[in-house]
Amino acid sequence: MDNNKLQEIIYKNADTLNGVSGNWKFLYKEVPMLCVTDQTNNRMRIISPIAESKKLDKDLLLDAMTANFHSALDVKYAISNEILWSVYIHPLKELSNEQVENAISQVYYAAKTFGTTFSSTELIFGGGQVEEKPKDDKIIEEKTRKF
Repeated sequence: MDNNKLQEIIYKNADTLNGVSGNWKFLYKEVPMLCVTDQTNNRMRIISPIAESKKLDKDLLLDAMTANFHSALDVKYAISNEILWSVYIHPLKELSNEQVENAISQVYYAAKTFGTTFSSTELIFGGGQVEEKPKDDKIIEEKTRKF
């Protein structure tokens, strides 16, 4: 994958596309997204802003972190510059056309489902709730156990 190929794929899938090679803004199903690449360092990311992080309560942020493990799959929820984002990061050269299309879709779904299912697809890997917290004496025992 390179910037020219990536631009073609985004153009084919997006509602709109603006920007310059390696730094594009686009709408996908009316959701704003950015794609930024660094060909020299072989990096690419597709991101979508969700909300101002300071407006989110602790429980919502904790749910997002749990989703990063179970339901966000290839995308993650992340905070940068006081904005919560749906983020897909990958080496640029190794990307296939299908991975780019899938990445755009997952970033979209993770942004749209934030606050509800927190999922990037219908699949939930490992699913389920985190086990109930152990009692204090069990925590002490686990902290002293050697690995």
